[in-house]
Amino acid sequence: MAEVFLRRLTRWQAEQQREVMANLYMECHGLDGPGGGAARKAFLERFERHVQEPDFDMVTANSGAVLAGCLYGFRAERGGTLADALRNILPAEAAAHAGAGRLFVITELMVVPEYRRLGVATRLRDLLLSRHTTDVIVAATPPGAAHEVLRAWSYAKLGELTSPPREAWLGPGPG
Repeated sequence: MAEVFLRRLTRWQAEQQREVMANLYMECHGLDGPGGGAARKAFLERFERHVQEPDFDMVTANSGAVLAGCLYGFRAERGGTLADALRNILPAEAAAHAGAGRLFVITELMVVPEYRRLGVATRLRDLLLSRHTTDVIVAATPPGAAHEVLRAWSYAKLGELTSPPREAWLGPGPG
């Protein structure tokens, strides 16, 4: 297997790569079969909203010409729907940080099956969070999508969110 290189994308670059990201999403979640069109459309709609969020940040993992993975998130805006939903299930100290606008939410973690268990997800996380080390870090990912890796990162499950369905996990650190 070729070496994996990480790359941070600007908001503009991420927007330009939306179809590639949708392909990655479909592959990572095994949705390439019939009926996958609705899941692809829903991902693209979410991605379009997420790219516009404050402090959107995204990193990709590439191995040669293969997109091996991606991780992205953003700072949840105070008073925003996501921040409010998370604040209701966060421990008190973390909720105080969130109320101060210091809540960074990882919203997608995707690594293609051939590159799993090789440390790609951890490398993506380390690069993404290198700019957000003082924030409360929460992962709000599709149900069941990233349990294994989030547990390995010592994240604690907080609960369930709706619309779209997400599981919230609190990262170690402040709060």
